[in-house]
Amino acid sequence: MSSTAAASGFVVFLLSVQVIQSEDGWGVTYTPTEVCAVEGSTVEIHCNYTYPSRIQHSDIKEAFWFKQKGGEPVDLKTDSEYSGRVQYRCYVKKCTLTITNLRKNDSAVYKFRFGRNQPREKYTGSPGVTLSVTDPGLQVKVIRYDLTRSLLECNSSYVLPDNPSYIWYKNGQHIKTGPSSYYANFGSADSYSCAVRGSENHCSPPVYAPKLPSVSVSPSGEIVEGSSVTLTCSSDANPAANYTWYKDNQSRPRGEEGIYRLTSISSEDRGIYYCKSENQHGWIDSSSLVIDVKYAPKLPSVSVSPSDEIVEGSSVTLTCSSDANPAANYTWYKEGEDSPKASGQIFTITDIRAEHSGNYYCEAQNNRGRSNSTLHLITVAVLDRTSMIIHYTRWTLVVLMPIPLLLFCLWMRKKKALSSTTEPHEPIEPVELDLCPVYENISAIAAQTEDEEEQEDTV
Repeated sequence: MSSTAAASGFVVFLLSVQVIQSEDGWGVTYTPTEVCAVEGSTVEIHCNYTYPSRIQHSDIKEAFWFKQKGGEPVDLKTDSEYSGRVQYRCYVKKCTLTITNLRKNDSAVYKFRFGRNQPREKYTGSPGVTLSVTDPGLQVKVIRYDLTRSLLECNSSYVLPDNPSYIWYKNGQHIKTGPSSYYANFGSADSYSCAVRGSENHCSPPVYAPKLPSVSVSPSGEIVEGSSVTLTCSSDANPAANYTWYKDNQSRPRGEEGIYRLTSISSEDRGIYYCKSENQHGWIDSSSLVIDVKYAPKLPSVSVSPSDEIVEGSSVTLTCSSDANPAANYTWYKEGEDSPKASGQIFTITDIRAEHSGNYYCEAQNNRGRSNSTLHLITVAVLDRTSMIIHYTRWTLVVLMPIPLLLFCLWMRKKKALSSTTEPHEPIEPVELDLCPVYENISAIAAQTEDEEEQEDTV
C-alpha cells in the first residue's frame, strides 16, 4: 500500500497479482485483486495496462474506473455516489484509483477500462478488484486498572498496516494522537474511546471505569483457628470473568467461580486478600479483605539477662514472649510457690540471693487458651568485701613468704659443700641453722590452709 493510503486510513490487502491479456496485446494487471478497508478510511487501487504496439499512448483517449453493476460502465467521477470522493492518477500504462471516506455500500468489484474512440478498440480488465468495506471493529480494552492510573489498549478486529496512528478521546474530546496504548486517569463518570487516524468518524464504543469485583468472607464474624472459611469474588463482567485470589500479593489457588476455601484455617493464613477479575477485555483487582485469625498463645520463649554466671547482689531480668491473637497476658511463677511472683512480659530481681535460685515459669494467656515455658535460675554465692581482703592477703603471704627461705636454704647447702672440699684438716663443726625443713613445713601449712578454705566455701 502506498504511503498516502497508510497516512490517511488503514487497508488490509490480500496480495495477489492477476494479469488479463488478450491475444492481440490488450491487457490489465491489478495489484492487488482483493482489498479490505474500514469505513471512513481512504483506499488506493492500482493497475498496469498494455495495448498493441501499433497504438501510441497519445491514441488512448479513454481511461476510467467503474463499479461493476450491470449495463454499460459508468465512470466513477460521474457517479453521484462518489461525488467528491474519487481521484485518478494515470501515467503511461499505469493508473491508480483513490476513494476517500469509504462507506459500506462502496463494497463492490472495480474495473479499469481504456482504449481509443473506436468501438472495437476498448478494453476492460477482468475480473477486477474486489473491495470490502467494513466497520473498524475498534474496541478499548482495559489492560490494567487501578484507582489512580489505568492502562488502555485500542484494539481492532482487523489486521492493521505497520505503525498506524491512533486518536484518543476522553468524554468525547480529542486528548491525544499516538500509539495504541494510553495511560488514563478514570474519574467516576469518565469515558474513553479511540479511533484510527484517517477514520475519525468511526470511534470505538466508549469504555467507563470498570466496577470493582465484589468480595466477601464467610463467616463474617470472628474467625478462629481450625475453623472453615470461604472467600467469594464476583463481578458483572461480560463475557464472564475468570478469578484469581491473592494473599499478600502471592497467588492462591483460583477455585471455582471465584470461590476460595480454607477448610482448617491457621495463624499462618492471616493477612490481606484480594481477587483479580479477568476476561478478554482486561482485568481489575478487587478491594482488599483483611483476614484476622484468633488463636491461643503459642509456646512462650523465655530468656534471662545477664545470660552468663549470676552472682549474689546483682540484678537479673527474665523476659517472656509468645505469638498470640489477641495479644497474651503474662504471669511469672516460681516452682513450689502458689502465688505469682510478677505479671507482664518482664520480671526483674534487683538484689538476687541464693534463695532466689530455682525453676521459674512464664504463663501466656488470652481468651483462646494458655501456654507456659520454664527457665532454671542458678545463683552463685560470693564472699563479703572484708572476707575477700583477708582471703587474698592470707594467700599472698602463703605464696610469697617461702620464696626467700627457699633461696637461703639452697645457698647454705652450697656453702657447706664447698667448705668440706677445700679445708685440709677437719675443723670444729660450727652450729648451722638448716631452714629447708622450715620451708617444707610452711608448704605443708599452705596446703592444709587451702584444704580448710575449700571446706569452708563448701559449707
